[in-house]
Amino acid sequence: MKVGQRQQIYQSFSQLLNYPSSNLVEQTRATIDLLEKDYPQAAELIAQFLGFIEKTEFGRLEEIYTGTFDVNPACHIFAGHILFGESFKRNTFMAELAVEYEKQGFETEKELVDHIPLLFRFLCTVEPEETIATDLLSECLIPVFEKMNENFKDDSTNPYMPVLRSTLIVLQELNK
Repeated sequence: MKVGQRQQIYQSFSQLLNYPSSNLVEQTRATIDLLEKDYPQAAELIAQFLGFIEKTEFGRLEEIYTGTFDVNPACHIFAGHILFGESFKRNTFMAELAVEYEKQGFETEKELVDHIPLLFRFLCTVEPEETIATDLLSECLIPVFEKMNENFKDDSTNPYMPVLRSTLIVLQELNK
């Protein structure tokens, strides 16, 4: 896979997992186009999400996002929280991430360093074979999405489930 395509995938997941924006439908369509060829199962899941967001009012999308990622501890939008809870290990993890961001000259835009969309944006800025990129993929993002999917396995009604499943599928493939 070309580096540029990998970066586009990371950027797409960053957008889909961030707080909804007015161009969420367009971002979702672009993600489907990006995934269709190499990740048809993931693209199909994102198409399910597209079907939902196309018929849902924007304010309702914001409520669902908040209920899914901000309120529900099973699917928190902060990787360190999912991996370590509110603990010293999360603080250490965040401090190490902050050092890596600074080394790379990456701006967090006042977001907590373990914010999952931010992690995807950071991955867009580093070469895929760099240690930080491979470690973030295998030791952080894949375990986070495995846990999120496991925590929600009995809740197929949440419209973000296809996004979480799709993300895990693609990350596991990229990690091979």
